Amino acid sequence: MEAKLQNDIFQWDVKSWSCVLPLWQSWIDKNKPQKALTIGEREGGLTLWLALQKMEVCCTDLNGFEDVTQEMHIRYGVQEYISYEAQDVTALNISDNSFDLVVFKSVIGALSEKERQQKAINEIHRVLKPGGALLFAENMKSTKVHAWLRKRFIRWEHYWRYLHFRTDQDLFSKFSSTDLKSYGLFAAFGRSQTQRNVLALLDKAICPITPSTWHYILYGVCIK
Repeated sequence: MEAKLQNDIFQWDVKSWSCVLPLWQSWIDKNKPQKALTIGEREGGLTLWLALQKMEVCCTDLNGFEDVTQEMHIRYGVQEYISYEAQDVTALNISDNSFDLVVFKSVIGALSEKERQQKAINEIHRVLKPGGALLFAENMKSTKVHAWLRKRFIRWEHYWRYLHFRTDQDLFSKFSSTDLKSYGLFAAFGRSQTQRNVLALLDKAICPITPSTWHYILYGVCIK
């Protein structure tokens, strides 16, 4: 995938968060979903990725969208595949069993409480068709160093609930099967995209030999 497209899809810490693509794409290639729902898509990157694969995508965000989101989709020539809706993931105004696929990245941490995160996951499960999949990537707690730096530099840290690799797997207990993985360690310390890119090269070597609880990205595929 060319760098410009990958940047438009992931937008932040691209080399780390794009780790999800092999797992996600393998499920898509095998199951060939036709209808997808994207959650928390303020900038529309994951919607772009799905629409480029000619899926019908319902692109949603809590507060609707700025013009730049649709302009990006038009620039890539995929606007015919996309509809836009304002939706609250904890109370989706969508019928049961509506979608083959639901996708989100870095969304449910903003819900602040595990109870609300569970409500969101339950809603996603409800709107998926039997055999459909949730593809997700979310921020994890990681190490004490990560926690300290977040308190100093991340303005939304005070309300964000970071997932734990082991103790939060029960959020996905309604699904018939899950394939959960983790990634990212040093790249989160980068203060610029260039620094994050360099540190991501180190992560590529170190993540396979470090505990999942040290990593800061939890991602996976959950089947209804």
